[in-house]
Parts: sequence; C-alpha cells; structure tokens
Amino acid sequence: MIRVGILGSGFIADSYADSLLDVRDGVLAANFSRDAERAAEFAARWNSPRSYTDIADLCADPDIDVVVVALPNEAHVDAVRIAAAAGKGIICTKPLARTGAEAAEILRIVEEAGVWHGYAESSVFSPNVAKAHEMAQAGGIGTLLTMRAREAHSGPHAPHFWDAETAGGGALLDMGCHTVESARHFFGKDNPVTEAFAWGSTLVHSDKTTGEDTAVALLKFAGGQLAIIESSWAEKGGMQLRHEFSGADGRLVTDTSVTPVWGFLGNPTGYLVEKADAETGWVHPVPEETRAYGFSQQMRHFIDHYAAGTTPMETFEDGWVVNCILDACYRAMRSGTWEPVRLER
Repeated sequence: MIRVGILGSGFIADSYADSLLDVRDGVLAANFSRDAERAAEFAARWNSPRSYTDIADLCADPDIDVVVVALPNEAHVDAVRIAAAAGKGIICTKPLARTGAEAAEILRIVEEAGVWHGYAESSVFSPNVAKAHEMAQAGGIGTLLTMRAREAHSGPHAPHFWDAETAGGGALLDMGCHTVESARHFFGKDNPVTEAFAWGSTLVHSDKTTGEDTAVALLKFAGGQLAIIESSWAEKGGMQLRHEFSGADGRLVTDTSVTPVWGFLGNPTGYLVEKADAETGWVHPVPEETRAYGFSQQMRHFIDHYAAGTTPMETFEDGWVVNCILDACYRAMRSGTWEPVRLER
C-alpha cells in the first residue's frame, strides 16, 4: 500500500483526497495545513490518521511514501525542496510553478535528489479527453491539424489566486496550463511549440486583480499544427471545459461541462458543480466531478507508476515545458507580437 501525505486543505486538496478513494493501492496517511483548525477539519473530512501544521514534519514522517503538493503557486518550490530532501515521491498540482525559471528550479531539485515525480495535469486524464486521444492516435480523424480548447468559469475559489504578482499570473496561468498540456498531449511531445501569441485583459474583475481574467493564446508547433487556447475567469454559469480537434479526415469534440443531468430548479438542492454561480433556475450539475475531470484516473496512474518505480505520463519536465510556453504567451501579451518559446534551464 502506497501511503500519501497531502499538503493543503483547500478545494484542490479535497479533490486529491477524494481521488485517492478510487485508488486500490493508495491511502491517505497524513495531511498538512498551516492552520491547525483547518488541518483537523480536513483530517476529519477524509479520515486522515495524522495532521500536521509543519511541512517538514509531514515529510519526515516515515509512514509517508508520496507527498502531494496542493498548495498555492508561490509555495511549490519550498514544498518540493522539503519533500525531495526527505526522499519522498512527489506529485505537484498544476501549474508546476509561476515561471519557466521557477519550474526549472523545481525540476533541478527532484533530479538532483533522485526522487520520483508526477505533474498533476488532470485534463489529459479525464475520460472524454482520454477517449478522444485514443481515437486520434488510432487515425480516426487522420492527420491532426488544429485544436481549439476553452476552459472558463466566473473566478477562483480562494483569495490568493487574485493576487497576480504573488500567484504569477491570472486566468491564462491558472487555466491555460490545462489546455496547453492537452495540445502537447495530442500533437506529440516530440513536436515542440516553437512560437506563441496571446492577448489578455481584465474585463470583469478589475476590483479584485491586476491579472488577466480573460485570455486567448495561439500556439504554433514545429510540425505546422496550431492550437487556440481560451481561458476565462469572467464566464458565469459554472465550468466550461471543451476541446475541438480537427484532422484531415474528421473532427473530435469533448465537452466535460455538458452532462445528461440538467433541469430547472425552483428551490436549492445543495452542491451542483464547481463554481455554479446559482443554485436555482436552469442548472447543469456534473456528477462525480473528481472522476469526470480526471483526478481519480490521474491518481491511479501516479500510484501505479510510483509502486512500479516507472516514469508516469506527466512529470515535472512536462510542467516546466508548459511554464516556458506560458512565459512566451505573457511576453506576447506585452509585445503584441509572436514570441519564441525558450526552453532554458
């Protein structure tokens, strides 16, 4: 049994704890929060046997095999450094870091420590995206030419996301990291993104953030393919998670936010979907969100590969590449021109 310690007590930490319930060979063994009350509440909610208020103490626990970093962006480097020094396997939530340089430091830390690492990019593990990838790989739509992807909602859960200087960016960093990696997954990781262009603006939430709440990015691949990435914190009505793939012989569409359950509610019934924005009126709940978004499949994949001592599909190197691509997008926002992607370590 692989024993897992989760760093964090917010929404994403809950998602990882929930996903572990679907992993036969993994178990939540400990959790961390700086706030003792929140740590205790998380432990009670997910039946964690031990809770800590110091990251180093959790990482020093001999009964922990793998540490999951489910903390704000600015805390990733220090958390990875502590976990790597303790010799733990490490899973880090997206984005890996705030910049390519910071991601390169995280990658250097785990490589020098020689520890196993997995980049928690749930998008490529979601069932519908995985099925579309299987069909594309089987040649169903011929040579893949373009991808258009959109991830949108009305804004983040926690206040720390809105501080663009501390978090490292706005909607593009927070949500575009998902769709950038989807593009790499489909077009091939041996087919690098060479140039990026992007536009971003704060259209709705200027009272909360100096970061962009709306962004569009275009990615050119070495093989000639194009990906169009849309990211928004300015869209009401719950999550939007959509991919459209065009090939020489067909097309594929995935839409995680469209479900077979929908209706008009005159009275609230409780939780419906992440960032639903309303409890009554026309609603579109997403059943089993943890599984629909790919968290469960991702965690099973990681635990299986850690147990076998093998490299998972998503590693910190992938997270570093994504950060470098997003760096180029942010440079393009400022320059108004296409910017080269620089993979510098």
